Amino acid sequence: MAEPLNDEEFTAAVAAVTSAFGDPTRRDIYLHTRSGDGVTATEVAERFELHPNVARHHLDKLAAGGYVDVCLDRPGAAGRPSKRYRAAARQTGLELQVRSEDLMIRLLGRALSLVPAEEAESMAEEVGEEYGRALAAHMAPGDGQRSLRSALHAVADALTAHGFSAHAEPRAGSIAIVSDLCPFGDTAVQNPVICAVDRGMVRGMLAGLYGDTAPTTQSSRAQGDTACVTVI
Repeated sequence: MAEPLNDEEFTAAVAAVTSAFGDPTRRDIYLHTRSGDGVTATEVAERFELHPNVARHHLDKLAAGGYVDVCLDRPGAAGRPSKRYRAAARQTGLELQVRSEDLMIRLLGRALSLVPAEEAESMAEEVGEEYGRALAAHMAPGDGQRSLRSALHAVADALTAHGFSAHAEPRAGSIAIVSDLCPFGDTAVQNPVICAVDRGMVRGMLAGLYGDTAPTTQSSRAQGDTACVTVI
């Protein structure tokens, strides 16, 4: 069995994903390439109302990162071949890392279940915040403070790299991070206090990229909701 990623490898993989999907439009384009048998720059331009050169730039950026493969569509008797971009069947290394940590997640859930709920939640959030601050230091070394909106998009990309499939969106005068997946799986359902870990990660990353905030959990998949929503 392959060895799990070390800290430097994991951070590099997160940084690569964040770079590739830092633009919300590019992220949507990538998801679009996964939904069928590939796309051309012209099709993407029409679908997302972009100039063809801008669509091509996003697709080439994804191709450079290895997230999409490029092949030539051969036309009929006349005409030039066009590039078709298809989602690549690749592993970033993060997928392996998530699988290798399944046992650790279960053990973490068991450990938290032995601690009084309020204390366990506080401890889980503290651990998440510490890790989030460390991530932020690698995501933006030497950068000045970002706007809250750009910081939230960066946080969502980092969470996605960790298996949360997250995005930022406006919610009733606030901005929320919505996670459609949870890498904690059944462990979170059995021990919902573990959700405090990702809330802590959000707070820690925002502290490094923007400034101190007080994220609150609005909904949670562990509690039967359709998505985990953290409101800032």
